[in-house]
Amino acid sequence: MKKKNIVLLSALLFSVTAVAQTEVTAGVTRGKDYGVTYVLPKTEIELTVQVTKNIYTPGEFSKYADRYLRLNNVSSEPETYWTLDKIQTEVIGVPDKENVYFVKMKDKTVAPLIELSKDGIVYSINMPLGNGQKKAVPVQPKATNNTPNVNPRDFLTEEILMANSTAKMAELVAKEIYNIRESKNALLRGEADNMPKDGAQLKLMLDNLTLQERAMTEMFAGKVTTEDKTYTIRIVPKEMNHEVAFRFSKKLGVVANHDLAGEPVYITITDLKSINVPPADNSKKQVDGVAYNVPGRAKVTLNYQNEELYNAEIPVTQFGVVEYLAPVLFNKNSTIKVLFNPDTGGLVKVDTESN
Repeated sequence: MKKKNIVLLSALLFSVTAVAQTEVTAGVTRGKDYGVTYVLPKTEIELTVQVTKNIYTPGEFSKYADRYLRLNNVSSEPETYWTLDKIQTEVIGVPDKENVYFVKMKDKTVAPLIELSKDGIVYSINMPLGNGQKKAVPVQPKATNNTPNVNPRDFLTEEILMANSTAKMAELVAKEIYNIRESKNALLRGEADNMPKDGAQLKLMLDNLTLQERAMTEMFAGKVTTEDKTYTIRIVPKEMNHEVAFRFSKKLGVVANHDLAGEPVYITITDLKSINVPPADNSKKQVDGVAYNVPGRAKVTLNYQNEELYNAEIPVTQFGVVEYLAPVLFNKNSTIKVLFNPDTGGLVKVDTESN
């Protein structure tokens, strides 16, 4: 969460009845003017890419997997490969140096409480401390495999360990696996010689048998260990069609855009023209009130190997316009409370409180 700077524009107290207005100018005002500078945000798209590194270690009996357990396509060679699991997008607001404003307080104005981010992005006006904060979204941890890591040789009988060849040992281990499966079926059917006294004991016995079966089966099928990684990629939105967002390699994971070892993940951004943007005016910027953004909307798609990974509409400040809250709102007759979206600079809420 970003730490915010709270700036209280304390106007001098005068015993007068005249109503003065807040004056806002574009750019950074210097000199003796009394006020505060704030900046509007522009949009960046943050891609959160979740990938998994898979490390396959073949079992010592991998050559006999098909013969004794009917396990097909079991490799006897170690392998490391990556999988692309999930892509999430988020709109991030960063300071727009082209949209800097100065709230100038005249002597008889009502002083607003302006809440800014550490980067100077406006969060709120006249809102209670903390109302402009972004709500922290709890991160959901990825489900993990809590199965204990065991040594399969701990379950081997003396007969298996004394076998005079690898082939014979594999045959005996396979028979032990089949025996374990028969024991599990007998327990589930209630036909075992020593049935457990209650459900808890039954579960414990089944869990122990499952653990042994898994460990011994890995001696044939091998074992895959995983390592989760997350990459963050920032993209400045503009209209683009089928451009490379990043590259992904099944052997290397996420790689740089120029690294041809990876297959491209393409991004397409389309301005939906939801806001009527007037033509650019090169004349002096006219400022009338407190500036805020009216973001436009964009359609964003991500594709990898002709498969669509993401398709959604998001707000984009650069596809919108800047509007202004009328200065007359900030007078001595009422207090205007304004809450902005810190990522887009758009209005979230405007309330009026009579004085």
